[in-house]
Amino acid sequence: MIFRYLLYVCLVFFLHLPFHISPFFRYTISMPRGILIAGNESSLLTALCVEAAKRVENYAVAFIPQEQGQEAPRAVPGDRRIMLDWNPSSPISAKTIILACQNKMEHIDDAILVCVPPAYRKKAEELSVVEIDRLIDCNIKGWFFLIRELVTEFEKFSHGNLSMVLASELGTGSKEDKTDLVGPIAVSAFRSFAQGMLLSSFNASYNTMGFSMSEPGEENAFASYIFKTMEDEKKNSGKWHKYGKFGFLGR
Repeated sequence: MIFRYLLYVCLVFFLHLPFHISPFFRYTISMPRGILIAGNESSLLTALCVEAAKRVENYAVAFIPQEQGQEAPRAVPGDRRIMLDWNPSSPISAKTIILACQNKMEHIDDAILVCVPPAYRKKAEELSVVEIDRLIDCNIKGWFFLIRELVTEFEKFSHGNLSMVLASELGTGSKEDKTDLVGPIAVSAFRSFAQGMLLSSFNASYNTMGFSMSEPGEENAFASYIFKTMEDEKKNSGKWHKYGKFGFLGR
């Protein structure tokens, strides 16, 4: 009886310590896993949501709508997604996403960022100023603003997994189609940023992983592979993981 009482007192003591003092107890006993999925609205992002729903009761999603002015889909009854508004061009919006996750889930364990940019099949002179601004805002500035807030949060608590996911294969269209001038730029920028994060965060207190796929139509299997790889974080952190018919490569 005395032993049980002492055990109870110890648990209460640890769970009421500041978050950074007792992360083990806070994460493994009192708090569920917090998952944030952010990126371009796509079949890959949807597949990642399905995998997240298998693991947690609730998870957060921040969409980049594919078209200017298009609203991100809202949660429907029975859907366990926590829908967050995101304006990628705003650093304040990135901070608001972090605060909303803290409010809804208390913390973020896994942040999965998904780059599947839309195609703009136009000649350079046909691109509008709005489309050019959107390329920079949604596919370059937005990632910098959000990742800056995420790694600040991870460093604060010495905990977290940052996964940067790239769908390598962009639609090429037919010979009659105009060249996509926007998608390849967005993909190259994201890949360079992800590779830079892998190098610069090598000794950080959080984990960083990069993912890409070379098999169109395998989004569901790719999403499952991402989560399984993330869950062995110590072994797989700091690596670029490729998914495709030639096997699962560790770099």
